Amino acid sequence: MIVRLPGVYRPQHDTNVLTDAVVAHGVTAGTRVLDLCTGTGVLSVAAAKAGAGHVVAVDIARRACVNARLNAVLAGKGIDVRRGDLTAPVRGELFDLVVSNPPYVPARGDELPTSGIERAWDAGKDGRALLDRIALSVCEVLAPGGVLLLLQSAMCGVQKTETMLEECGLEVTVAARSFVPFGPVMRARRQILEERSLIAAGQDSEELVVLRATTTAPPIGRTA
Repeated sequence: MIVRLPGVYRPQHDTNVLTDAVVAHGVTAGTRVLDLCTGTGVLSVAAAKAGAGHVVAVDIARRACVNARLNAVLAGKGIDVRRGDLTAPVRGELFDLVVSNPPYVPARGDELPTSGIERAWDAGKDGRALLDRIALSVCEVLAPGGVLLLLQSAMCGVQKTETMLEECGLEVTVAARSFVPFGPVMRARRQILEERSLIAAGQDSEELVVLRATTTAPPIGRTA
């Protein structure tokens, strides 16, 4: 069971899609996992339950960190929860698997909220404020042969994310796709999204995509 505190993003369809991808990836007691934008900590708990021996969860929101710690305790898992901005709290550390379900909903403006529940989904006018930063910084925390599982909406430009990751030296494939109906936030912003040509007129669902980006493992006999 996952508990959600008020003001923390409620796990929904996108969370389930990424959770399935994490479980399908396969982890062992030696797998080091980093969960960026952890929210309730549901992905961290899933990774720990799947057998990962070292899980670090990061979120910039204080309440989300409290929530993630609570769910770790309820699950009986030793998850290291840290508050901070994306990879800043783990600088200098390397992980075998990085997972992230970041905010990706196009907002009315580019200024990101610093408080309130909108912080969990608002991501600038094109929805890429966090996606771009993750794509540019993830190589700094991926171990040789490490994998990133990153979820986003297709309306935010999957090809752009793929290109950015490839330019950082990662090999990118699509791990999963799923079509889900709009939730309350997307329905409330339908007119704005149509005006920006991010969705078609009358569209009431979106495609969620999980990208799998892999680093190149070092040759046998050599260390990173």
